Amino acid sequence: MLNWFRRKKSETAPKGAAESETKVDNSMKYLIVGLGNIGSEYAGTRHNIGFRAVDAFAEKQGVEWADKRYGFVAKTRVKNAELILLKPSTYMNLSGQAVRYWAQQEKIPVERILVIVDDLSLPVGKIRMRGSGSAGGHNGLKNIESCMMTQNYARIKFGIGNEFPKGTQIDFVLGKFSDEDNKLIAEKLDYVGEMIQSFCLQGLDRTMNQYNKK
Repeated sequence: MLNWFRRKKSETAPKGAAESETKVDNSMKYLIVGLGNIGSEYAGTRHNIGFRAVDAFAEKQGVEWADKRYGFVAKTRVKNAELILLKPSTYMNLSGQAVRYWAQQEKIPVERILVIVDDLSLPVGKIRMRGSGSAGGHNGLKNIESCMMTQNYARIKFGIGNEFPKGTQIDFVLGKFSDEDNKLIAEKLDYVGEMIQSFCLQGLDRTMNQYNKK
């Protein structure tokens, strides 16, 4: 009797109901984080190259930023991938609080987080992607590692050079690029945008293989 009832219920269900109940959403969310410090006094500084990279990507995608908890957020799509763009408003040293909050809020696992960060060990405009690694003395990465309790998250390292006298590192990273450097960086921002899209559509390994060789 019970089997008959189930069969009749299925026969009288609206057309397409069964399909809608079993339909799987194949879209995936990614958290793309650009590191930097908020405030006009930090705009355009070497330390804010992460902000600059995600700003350029958001502009190209035609999306605007909204002032949310722990940061400025913009949302966009690349094919079946949903991208949550984030510029933490916690200041650099507490970047991990924003990353942790938005990863939890959007239910994004650590393997789908990508952080864009300035790097003193690379020449200006040199780009490298890594899937894990130490913070290398970078306070933003240190705090992300502490809050997320792992070093195993993807990052794009954007070279800012290291041509400064001993003891003046802070002044250097909080200083601004020269006009010549800015021309080079402008060319590299589209390149970083391509890497972001590749990371979301092809994955970490294929993106590193393709772009780290260039």
